[in-house]
Amino acid sequence: MGTYNHYVIVKFKDGVEVEELIQDLEKMISGIEHVKSFEWGKDIESHEMLRQGFTHAFLMTFNGKEDLSAFQVHPKHTEFSKIFSPALENIVVLDFPSNIVKAPA
Repeated sequence: MGTYNHYVIVKFKDGVEVEELIQDLEKMISGIEHVKSFEWGKDIESHEMLRQGFTHAFLMTFNGKEDLSAFQVHPKHTEFSKIFSPALENIVVLDFPSNIVKAPA
């Protein structure tokens, strides 16, 4: 089986210190062995009508669904969620196995 992905798209509440929150997220992720890779980005190109206020996307990959499940109940993740969740105005979460059509070079 290929990798399993946890894709999160968020709209932060006004006044949230986003950079600080992302630094804390990076620290949290680096301390959890179940996460195979982690990347994030801030939208800079989409039209507001398409973006609908969402500004940041986070992608974590795991070796399988079991590792995602272990991550979701990991104490570092549950503790961070207590800080992250209240900072959000809206969130979309997608969990899915990879279907690689063209592998990275």
